Amino acid sequence: MRNIGILAHVDAGKTTLTERILFLTGATYKRGEVHDGTTVTDFDPQERERGITIFSAAVSCDWRGEQLNLIDTPGHVDFTDEVERSLRVLDGAVVVFDGVAGVEPQSEAVWRQADRYGVPRIAFVNKLDRAGADFDLAVESLRDRLGVTPLVVQWPFPGGVVDLVSMRVLTWNDAPAPADLGPAREARQRLEEAVAELHPAALEELGDISDTVLRAALRDLTISGEAVVVLGGAAYRNVGVEPLLDAVVDYLPAPGGDPSAPLTALAFKVQTGRQGRLTFVRVYDGVLVKGGTVWDAAEGRTERAGRVLRVQADRLTDLDRAEAGDIVALAGIKRARAGTTLSTREHPVLLEAPATATPLVSVAVEPRTRADAQRLPAALAALAEEFSVRVGAEDGQTLLSGQGELQLEVAVTRLREAGVAVNVGRPRVAYRETVVRGVTGHVHRHVKQDGGAGQFAHIVLDVTPLLPPGDTGFEFASTVTGGRVPAEYVRAVEAGCRDALADGPLAGHPVAGLRVTLTDGGTHVKDSSEMAFRTAGRAGLRAALAACTMARLEPVADVTVSAPADALGTVLGDLAARRGQVTGSTPGSVTAVVPLAELFGYATELRSRTKGRATFATRPAGYRLAA
Repeated sequence: MRNIGILAHVDAGKTTLTERILFLTGATYKRGEVHDGTTVTDFDPQERERGITIFSAAVSCDWRGEQLNLIDTPGHVDFTDEVERSLRVLDGAVVVFDGVAGVEPQSEAVWRQADRYGVPRIAFVNKLDRAGADFDLAVESLRDRLGVTPLVVQWPFPGGVVDLVSMRVLTWNDAPAPADLGPAREARQRLEEAVAELHPAALEELGDISDTVLRAALRDLTISGEAVVVLGGAAYRNVGVEPLLDAVVDYLPAPGGDPSAPLTALAFKVQTGRQGRLTFVRVYDGVLVKGGTVWDAAEGRTERAGRVLRVQADRLTDLDRAEAGDIVALAGIKRARAGTTLSTREHPVLLEAPATATPLVSVAVEPRTRADAQRLPAALAALAEEFSVRVGAEDGQTLLSGQGELQLEVAVTRLREAGVAVNVGRPRVAYRETVVRGVTGHVHRHVKQDGGAGQFAHIVLDVTPLLPPGDTGFEFASTVTGGRVPAEYVRAVEAGCRDALADGPLAGHPVAGLRVTLTDGGTHVKDSSEMAFRTAGRAGLRAALAACTMARLEPVADVTVSAPADALGTVLGDLAARRGQVTGSTPGSVTAVVPLAELFGYATELRSRTKGRATFATRPAGYRLAA
């Protein structure tokens, strides 16, 4: 078995590649096309309408006797949480790169996500049939932008490739084989030398490395992350897909796990649709049985897995059981969320949950009618667990918060599809407040005496900014000596300070980018308590912040605009008007750091200014001091 993710920048060809894999392995009888809206994995109406992947979709197929569980993930930055949740449970990944553009902003972002989870990867340079495609330049972009050691195992030519491990010539669509294989033999020699530098077994045979030793060394280097195997092709024309499947089986790891051990499984995705509520899980150990009960140790409750399902995008097949290593969906699980560990009551386990990105953009939604108001809470609850949007309230308004405009547009459309009519406010970004100049020796005394046990806490705080400006962290330290504030009260002060970060003195935005140091304090023999010191920490830091010089932080994004040379002047002028700071340029592209608030509606404006000839991509770049 292989549990594999398909990762890439938007429009690199992930979904087309997945469709070709399903067709070539016999999992489907017809090739789906993104432009026709007939793909298996992009089955949601919004995905087909927009021509992009929004939700990660699981499919299964067989190749060379191995079961491949594939997850096609979104490439758009707004849906980064979908990628994060998938990577948490995968054993390997195929990262797809555009043969013209090479490493693009979001392909770099998903690569870093895979780094965090230690997921072994192989690279597939796609779209080599396009004008301007350059396999060698794309490979160099992996080395330069990702800092990896690429091991090229194919020599591509129009309509085919030479497999450098077996030295077989593979062609598709009746393409002619190259007359001269000298360059391929030179590429094989370079591959041997590169592998020998990294792998002892290959080094011993340098000069006459057998195919078996070379293949084993490539697998070891892939799994250890020391190097990345690189293949090429053109998925739309079916070129190079079968060798890629061979590489998945040859170089990426099997999941492992012990079916006889107690159950350990991680829920990584919840999906609500016409099939009802489905909870996607990865089984690490043990067996999940249809109709069996599982234990949620974090919440201390049991759940019943009414059905165990093999998922083929939007098609479901009932299974009697799922064993260690498998990825399946469960029907009947009512309360588990993404990140919930399912185990047995006798052997409770808690696994690390997938990370979630900090929301950057919000919109206010309000129901149009009383009936809509009654349906809205349930619809929002379903939306929050499926879309990675946050639901909150501010000034009596209901807020949806997420990674970007597109994600929130999709979420609002899903609300309307659920029969809830809503009015939507203008998008607004998630500002923060930070300390520019702090205060020292700020004294706060909390004294309360209203009958019964009193409350007393005395604290002295220093507040200083974190550097560089734009850092959104929070640090707390104590330099109190002599036991003047006991350790348990110090922890309570820290908790109170964290409470105070929820809203700042400028405009009520969350506070970030500061260090708070407890330098002194005092207690009362009877009236001091953890609650009193937590209250003092909260009120004391709020008062200290009011005395600090504060500033607003705004979220910014790295923007890469690709445009013809004669349109770059227009692009640069527009970026400057949006308070963008240009960080680089080439004859065909510009990169800049731009405030997120200035990017609302940018896609339409860019198309208008360049007559549809320019495209852009973004990725979050943190915060900076607002102008």
